[in-house]
Amino acid sequence: MKITKAMSIKEVVEKYPATIPVFFKHGLGCVGCAAAQFESIEQGAAVHGIDVDALIADLNQAVAQE
Repeated sequence: MKITKAMSIKEVVEKYPATIPVFFKHGLGCVGCAAAQFESIEQGAAVHGIDVDALIADLNQAVAQE
């Protein structure tokens, strides 16, 4: 697993651009907002009521296909 819930949203998006549609699919459209710079995936998911484990699984699946 390359992506963990402790990683910042910005870090993941910069390192793995293919994850951007996955964030949007899960309802986390703040990939470019100021909070994404310091907020972990887990924090962002909690704020938006998103299942973080499902999000992490889909993010890692997107990265595995690269």
